[in-house]
Amino acid sequence: MSFIIAAGLLLGSPLAPETHQVQMDHRGQRVDVTYRSDVAVQHRQVGTAGAPGRPSSLRCTWTASVDVHREARHAAGHVLTRRISADAPISGTRPGWCDAQRGAIAQEIAAKSGAVRDHLLAVAERDQAAMLAELDAAHDRTRG
Repeated sequence: MSFIIAAGLLLGSPLAPETHQVQMDHRGQRVDVTYRSDVAVQHRQVGTAGAPGRPSSLRCTWTASVDVHREARHAAGHVLTRRISADAPISGTRPGWCDAQRGAIAQEIAAKSGAVRDHLLAVAERDQAAMLAELDAAHDRTRG
């Protein structure tokens, strides 16, 4: 059984989106760029509850993927958006039922918020060339 949960909505504030804002110059005009992290957690129940006198193999495996949403607003009126998916998600396992472990999983992910922030900043840096190319294309379309 799998569940996908929008992080900041159902699990509470420990998974609130990180944001990073930058201002750039493009052809002499200002571009305001916002990068926002979006953490989605998928839970999967595995194993079985043990019979009386037998150990349980019941556990919850989870994966948190971190996507980055970029919105660039050019002074000329161009608005460019892009979703950049994470290559390596954060994952783990907890003993017991997934429903009982959601809070603990949220705390584990929150403890890795530095990794989420580092990922956001790295994506923002890698995205600069692609964003400038998109802005050039948008600018050329409006002139042509």
